[in-house]
Amino acid sequence: MQAARPGSEGRRRLSSVPAAGAEAGAEASRGAPRGAPPERMWHVTLSMAGDPVPVTQLRRALETLVNEHPPLMTGRYAADRAEIRYWEEAAELQDAAALALRLWGEYRSRAGLPAWRTVGLEVVDRHTYRQRVEEGRGPNPAVGADPVRPF
Repeated sequence: MQAARPGSEGRRRLSSVPAAGAEAGAEASRGAPRGAPPERMWHVTLSMAGDPVPVTQLRRALETLVNEHPPLMTGRYAADRAEIRYWEEAAELQDAAALALRLWGEYRSRAGLPAWRTVGLEVVDRHTYRQRVEEGRGPNPAVGADPVRPF
């Protein structure tokens, strides 16, 4: 684990094996610890499922999660499943995936999320996400005032 950067208080970060050579110098110039890999943006889709719960309770819990865990998080839900989409900053895909797999459990009691299991996880880089959207094969970017909605 490495310390969170200023302005990202409360967000935990994982770090992968440090990069070597020329990348290390570039990282130092951007304020990252010397030898640390660059932070990248990853689009994460996390799907959870379990025993049905009242949808009003689930919606409130997802709204709490959205408010406490930006950036640009959206959620869809039904009584027995939920899907959240958001951007994660991490050096490597493995780091973003590890953070995503911990997210539901870490916010479960505070946000009132159900004790569901992970049934799906997708992590793609920014380029892949944009390419899918441009080709009409990906989710539309979050737009509008209601980031949490039913399936």
